[in-house]
Amino acid sequence: MTFSIVARSGPAFGVAVASKFLAVGAVVPAAEAGVGAVATQAAANLRYRPQGLALLRTGVQPADVVAALVAADREHAHRQLGVVGPEGPGATFTGGECLEWAGGRAGDGYAVQGNILTGPEVVEAMERAWLSSPEQPLDRRLAAALAAGDAAGGDRRGRQSAALYVLSPGAGYGGGSDVACDLRVDDHPDPVGELRRLLDVHELLFGTPDPDALLDLTGELEKEVEGLVAARGHVSLETWAGVQNLENRLVPGKIDPVVLASLRNGDVREEA
Repeated sequence: MTFSIVARSGPAFGVAVASKFLAVGAVVPAAEAGVGAVATQAAANLRYRPQGLALLRTGVQPADVVAALVAADREHAHRQLGVVGPEGPGATFTGGECLEWAGGRAGDGYAVQGNILTGPEVVEAMERAWLSSPEQPLDRRLAAALAAGDAAGGDRRGRQSAALYVLSPGAGYGGGSDVACDLRVDDHPDPVGELRRLLDVHELLFGTPDPDALLDLTGELEKEVEGLVAARGHVSLETWAGVQNLENRLVPGKIDPVVLASLRNGDVREEA
């Protein structure tokens, strides 16, 4: 019912998943910064998520995590599982009674798997997309891999939901958690496309400015910004940015071009 990828990039771990299933993000993915990531699907066994992370936490390799989880599960023939750890190859498992087409592929730092797919071309396309973009951030690589699988045919029953879950140390909002990205599309005719749109909005609102692109907030530009802020009914750039959820992009004495574009052109989220 599902196709997914679990992967790591440096200290970050993540899962991207799509399915003809309501709110797949509530079922399949699990991850922990510095530990690894797990995807449980087909007749998903939700116990695999905490148990898999617990094994990874003690240093067990992904292939051995898979073996241990499967060995303890009498219904393993109906399960599908992907696991990645802090180093080495990921591991994937497809039970013999998963509905066709079902299978997976794994390599250094990733595992791709799917069931009830149009064919093996789905996981093959996802693997190619993952391997072709090592320079991209993890969230973008995962989203691209998911989109490749969707374009190749995806779930042969159709589309309904998708999710993207990425963890990295201190990458959460305000540095208060490790959750860099937790986006879900629970019921949508084009869930993968909608997920990618949400990722663009997420980057816009919660990303950090490029230091090389920052503009000095002085002279005529400073006067323009003050006038635009006042025209929108605010007493300061900081107050306006807080209302627009752009506070992560503020830098004292500078202005991010993204913030400036929002001031000049209206709600920049409309352009994402």
